[in-house]
Amino acid sequence: MIDPDRVLVPTLGRPREDEALTYALETFPDAEVVLLAVVTPLGAPLSEGGVLERSEERTAQARASAIDLLESVVEPTATARVRVETADGRPGNVIPQYASEASVDHVVMYGHGTETSGFVRRFLGRGIAATVVERTAHPVTVLD
Repeated sequence: MIDPDRVLVPTLGRPREDEALTYALETFPDAEVVLLAVVTPLGAPLSEGGVLERSEERTAQARASAIDLLESVVEPTATARVRVETADGRPGNVIPQYASEASVDHVVMYGHGTETSGFVRRFLGRGIAATVVERTAHPVTVLD
């Protein structure tokens, strides 16, 4: 496998995503790493004139969370090769789309293990990692 020039590490604010960022930085030491904070839409307003949270606030929170994740994993001297971006939308759509449009060579993400019961999978649907693998043209590494 040829070493990638640009690696995408999506973050949804879930536990253990630091492992995906660490893996990407250690495995691809010469690559630019894009830490993509995905902001999932909340949907329609709850009532006339009221919404759960403003989109700008959620985007700012997601970006701040991604920066905190970056600072917890990377030494200050290594942050030059990591860029933090944000994207709004459903992760299974946004991540492959971003990977394609931003000329990403490889995606590294944390996925849920196989301990999820069949009922939960049927109720919640397919995992985001499985969807990203199917929809992304470039290699995807999913850490369990």
